This record gives sequence, C-alpha cells and structure tokens, in this order.
Amino acid sequence: MRHRVSGRKLGRDTSHRNALRKNMIADLICHEQILTTEGKARMLRPAAEKIITLAKRGLAKGAEDPAYTVHARRLAATRVARVREYEDEKGYLEEVDVVKKLFDEIAPRYAERNGGYTRMIKVGKRPGDNADMAILMLVEKE
Repeated sequence: MRHRVSGRKLGRDTSHRNALRKNMIADLICHEQILTTEGKARMLRPAAEKIITLAKRGLAKGAEDPAYTVHARRLAATRVARVREYEDEKGYLEEVDVVKKLFDEIAPRYAERNGGYTRMIKVGKRPGDNADMAILMLVEKE
C-alpha cells in the first residue's frame, strides 16, 4: 500500500529523477512550454511553481535588502540546470542562462499573481508506445 507516500518515481532511481526534474524545469523556463508525458508533467508542475515562487519572493524581499535576491538566486541555481543551448529559427545556437531568465523575465511577469503559473493540456497518445502526452506551459500574462 502507498498510503501517505507522495511523489512519483517514474521508474528511475533518485539521482536520475532529480536530474530529470532539474533539466525539465530549465527547459520549461527557457522555452516556456514543453511536450512531455502526462506523468512527468504532473511531477514537474508543483516543482516549477515552487521555483517561480522562490524567485518572486527573492525579488520582493530584495527591494529592501539585496542579500535576499542573491540568496534566492543561489537557491534557484541549485534546483535548476544552469545553462540551456537551443537552436533559433535561423539555425544558430543560442545559450540561455536559466536563472537569469527566471529572475529577469519570468518572476516579474507573475509578481501580482498568487500561484497557478503553469497550465497542463492533455494532447492525446504518443504513436510509438501509446503514452499519454501533455503540454506543460507557463500561463500568459493577463
């Protein structure tokens, strides 16, 4: 029985699961939406919302004392992968500092919002193995 046991194992050991979570949060912040399996999206959603809340609180308290912002950036850097490279529309590789984007673009966007920064949309089955797929995206500014 799994009474009162939280979290999803996703068929991986602990270090693999933590690395998966860090990389997927970094991809979500970088691209602002990702296509993944429904189980991974359900695991990722609360973790991503906590990271965004951490950044929001760091910026809010950092207005009074900059040490709070530095501390929040360091905490966020331990919980997400640091740098992402992706190919832009022209085919050039672009390097994105995930923590910088989180604190400079994502957190200020949700400064007035109390949670609910992500949305999960189910998109059906994957053709190869019939896995349930979902798009996890950051909610647009209202």
